[in-house]
Amino acid sequence: MRLKNRTALITGGAAGIGKAAAERFLQEGARVEICDINPKAGDAAVQELGSDITFHQVDVTDRQSVQRWVDDVLAAHGKIDILINNAGILRDSLLVKLRAGDLIHQMTEADFDLVMAVNLKGVFNCTQAVAPHMIRQRSGVILNATSIVGMDGNLGQTNYVAAKAGVIGMTKVWARELGRFNIRVNAVAPGFTATEILSAMPEKLIQGMTARTPLGRLGEPRDIANAYLFLASDEACFITGAVLRVDGGLVVGT
Repeated sequence: MRLKNRTALITGGAAGIGKAAAERFLQEGARVEICDINPKAGDAAVQELGSDITFHQVDVTDRQSVQRWVDDVLAAHGKIDILINNAGILRDSLLVKLRAGDLIHQMTEADFDLVMAVNLKGVFNCTQAVAPHMIRQRSGVILNATSIVGMDGNLGQTNYVAAKAGVIGMTKVWARELGRFNIRVNAVAPGFTATEILSAMPEKLIQGMTARTPLGRLGEPRDIANAYLFLASDEACFITGAVLRVDGGLVVGT
């Protein structure tokens, strides 16, 4: 029961890694408050995971929506001990694609802006909303979902890589700014993980991902959830500003 009596907020908590983290945190005694943009998935997660979890429909790109969520949690529990900024989306595309010298396709501005809004600004919005309370209580843990591609780059992911690299930078800034208030800020960088998004990809692509992973398999959401659990627990009480790769030894190729 490493998280007994602690209140944890998890964005994007209705599916995938976020849902797995919610399940692990519940097993370790936390009171879990998840948010997601998808109310159907959120309600299903609550029904599956039990009575110590609450779902809120929140758009992390909307600062007022985020603030209402935080205010509701504080009204219900009086404290926020852990924030996991897990929500994220993909809109993959090559920067530009030419055929016979002619431009035939490029990443759209709308797809760039949307990924940056959810994956980068959403992390900023949620952290800024909870930080004042954590400062007042002089304790807290903030965990940010980045990615190995935010460190290594990847083809067709200009927007996603830029956002995840930005998350790493913000993690290091916040670790410095908030450390004196006993608030730890770390990031987790998953490798290829068997989530709903990955299941929609062609089997040949998934086989290629597995082949590039020295441990010979894709990550499971629980693998990432266990990393979140360690960093949220007192076992990691002297770790801040770190980026933990959970990738099976993967090196992203070109």
